[in-house]
Amino acid sequence: MNRRQMLASLAAGSFSLHARKMKNIGCQLYTLRSVIDANPKAIFDQLDNAGYDEVEAVRGNLPKIWDALKASKLKPVSLHIDTALFMKEQDKLDAALDDAKAKGFKFVVCPYIAPSDRGGVEVIKKLADTLNKAGAKCKAAGIHLCYHNHAFEFEPVPGGKGNLLDVLMTSTDPALVGLEFDIMWGAVGGVDPVEVLQKYKGRVPLIHVKDLGPNITVRYNERVPKEAFKEAGAGVLELPKILKAAYASGTKHFFVEQDQTPGDPMASLKQSIAYLKKLEL
Repeated sequence: MNRRQMLASLAAGSFSLHARKMKNIGCQLYTLRSVIDANPKAIFDQLDNAGYDEVEAVRGNLPKIWDALKASKLKPVSLHIDTALFMKEQDKLDAALDDAKAKGFKFVVCPYIAPSDRGGVEVIKKLADTLNKAGAKCKAAGIHLCYHNHAFEFEPVPGGKGNLLDVLMTSTDPALVGLEFDIMWGAVGGVDPVEVLQKYKGRVPLIHVKDLGPNITVRYNERVPKEAFKEAGAGVLELPKILKAAYASGTKHFFVEQDQTPGDPMASLKQSIAYLKKLEL
């Protein structure tokens, strides 16, 4: 940009002297679940070469990939732990936390509530109580607990008092439970991701970065077509605006995830980070 162009941009209010390039871009390895176990070293080399800095792993296949991850340049930051360890098998949680801590993970995440375990306000309050207890264990182990949303949490509650996520967030202790905000599922649930980030400033250390295909109607479940999942920058979400709001809210780690891809998941991840690396926020 030359001097004349810069002055024109400043006059139009579209140029920032403090433009931010994204840092701490990670990959949620769930995206690569169909290919990673066969040759994790090759996968991690490709992620590193593409520009990823961090990973969020899934505990289920961690033993198969850990040696390769440990030997790579990627930093293990967050770990999705089986929901059962929070909900039904709490006696196994301490050992899982000790293992996560020993491996250097800073966050563990409760990733998913099955439809059979979902419900209204009282069910969510019970979930909040469960997460508070788990969060206390995490804090004692030196790890932060986050809850990962899908779309059902944005179903409005009776009386016009927000939605189920609002119930969960107000019923959990901010010192014990944070939110890993999945911006795409928030949009599917009919909320503005920017407003969620602003509302829960200081409580969203992690986000899932993904884009949303066109013409997806609001729903409170995960029954969306495969084409709903888009590479960053290839969908309808205003990602620059959302990511800027995430930084302002205190988000520290950004994990690219694409639940379904049209072909090679690595190709989709490379496309996403190429877009994100170009952004100035």
